[in-house]
Amino acid sequence: MPLYAGLAEPFIWTKGGFYPVSVAAVPSLASLPRARVLLVDDDEVLARSYARMLSQDGFDVEMRFDGEAAVEAIRREAFDVVLSDIDMPRLGGLALLERIRAHDLDIPVVLITGAPSLETALAAIEHGALRYLTKPVDGARLRSITADAVRLHRLARAKRQALDLAGGADRLVGDRAGLIASFGAALRSLWMAYQPIISWSRREVYGYEALLRTQEPALPHPMAVLDAAERLDRLHDLGRAIRARAAEPGAPVGPGIMLFVNLHTQDLLDEDLFDPHSALAKVAGKVVLEITERSSLHAIRDVQSRIARLRAMGFRIAVDDLGAGYAGLTSFAQLEPEVVKLDMSLVRGINAQPTKKTLVRTMITMCRELGMQVVAEGIETPDERDTIVEAGCDLLQGYLFARPGPAFPLVTF
Repeated sequence: MPLYAGLAEPFIWTKGGFYPVSVAAVPSLASLPRARVLLVDDDEVLARSYARMLSQDGFDVEMRFDGEAAVEAIRREAFDVVLSDIDMPRLGGLALLERIRAHDLDIPVVLITGAPSLETALAAIEHGALRYLTKPVDGARLRSITADAVRLHRLARAKRQALDLAGGADRLVGDRAGLIASFGAALRSLWMAYQPIISWSRREVYGYEALLRTQEPALPHPMAVLDAAERLDRLHDLGRAIRARAAEPGAPVGPGIMLFVNLHTQDLLDEDLFDPHSALAKVAGKVVLEITERSSLHAIRDVQSRIARLRAMGFRIAVDDLGAGYAGLTSFAQLEPEVVKLDMSLVRGINAQPTKKTLVRTMITMCRELGMQVVAEGIETPDERDTIVEAGCDLLQGYLFARPGPAFPLVTF
């Protein structure tokens, strides 16, 4: 539970509210290597007073007197902690925190204010400030919090190094400000990789699926980007970017070759999806919109009418991730898809698992009887391919044929 300061004394925040606590004793700084502190405040007299206190305890203190100057300092130099006033004329403390997170996900930021309020305290918590303090800050408390912040920063860096040593695990974003910065960077660097879907019987390409990619290391795979969009309530921004990028190369060249584009169920509530002048709508007759079974349709009250609007524009509909999402018939009854995609969890190792083989054969048969085309995803071996084909599925997708790449990868049959 993070520690904050209230009107006249420090507080701790829990879901139930703010509760006063006693101030801990100042810890020894002898074990800490010399730490660098960036102190940001437009009140130069107060800033210099804080700087003298911290310097006496062995901190190396840099001062800046507005937020923009602080941003420049962060870009040029490395700091262990930032102590910033909230109310500053050029760039306030909350905005500064967001700018810092665009550069450094881990550096602790302590926000200080002379006009405390519940609103700014909650905003500080939401954006990931380490502490929220009120002026004037007691010297012993300021030194204690700064020392703790330095230790936490070094711990955070050690954790990231440990994740890298463990095999490059996802570098998780720790607070909202960091998430905002990382998600913005992900949108700016977003690009689409395309993976072919082939007809095995005809030995030709049936279509290409457009797959989200980004160069943002803090959100290294599509699910991380999607999770960030959900947490920030920016699914529509992500969906619009994906649809625009997917349409950039135009429809795949060749008669009857389809472009598969993924939709989140929430995209069905975005009127931009139904804009007839959008780049994707212009090639709608060659586009299959994949709606995943992993997301519920229950929040979309008028699903069928929205799907009807998309079909009227020329789009076809696919149910994605069949076998890995919600059970039941809801998605089929509401979407009436032309295409169904078997999740790779059903395909992987199917040649060695009789139960899975029987289940998949049954699903393929039922889908074909309902007039739906079936695509098997995630095929990596000839044995998986042969087993799926024997089960009655002709449309295949997976690394065995081509890895995702820029428009449009060549296929190995």
